[in-house]
Amino acid sequence: MNLLFDLINNNTVTKIQTNIEQMIIAGWAGRDHAAIEHHIEELAAIGVPRPSSVPLFYRVSNQLLTQDSIVQMVGNEGSGEVEVFVFMHNDQLLISLTSDHTDRGLETVSVALSKQVCSKPVGRQAWLFSDVAAHWDQLIIESYVYENGIQVLYQSGPLSALLPPLDLISRYTNKGTLPKGTAMSCGTVGTRGAIRPSPLFEMRLIDPVRKCELTHRYEVELLDKVS
Repeated sequence: MNLLFDLINNNTVTKIQTNIEQMIIAGWAGRDHAAIEHHIEELAAIGVPRPSSVPLFYRVSNQLLTQDSIVQMVGNEGSGEVEVFVFMHNDQLLISLTSDHTDRGLETVSVALSKQVCSKPVGRQAWLFSDVAAHWDQLIIESYVYENGIQVLYQSGPLSALLPPLDLISRYTNKGTLPKGTAMSCGTVGTRGAIRPSPLFEMRLIDPVRKCELTHRYEVELLDKVS
């Protein structure tokens, strides 16, 4: 799957293209037990079974990745989760945004299948990991949902709450780098209020040190669930 990014580095924007052949979703990636347990309890409230171990790594089709502004899904049981998206380009680790959009109804049956049936929106901007590595824990991820036309903060938390990407990569590959053509989403933070759908999902990766941010938003078009 070919993805296009504006690589932002020192106020310079370079357009790049990368081909993602393998997509990995890191689940239950909290850095401390309390954070992991909070997310497990959130999902247990909607019937999702506890994971067998943490973190878990889910392989999903690379064809699910999309940078379109509109995604489609059957029924109204899906919701987004903001995550950092990491991938290799020219032997450098880059970061962007993604949403692990998931069918919550199917998730009560199989977490792996629930991730496989939804598009995975990806942002169109990227940073070099090396530009933020020294202050990684200070970065913040946020997401917003829209309820009755009003923007509502849905998720917000520092990346210090999650395992660092190099740690996740090492656990998955037993190496310090991702293979060429592989991308990984790096876990999420808890929601404010119940997990719920939204017709529009907006996400941000905020760098308070450099005073800049990556943003992405997408609409969800619902398809009728017929039988």
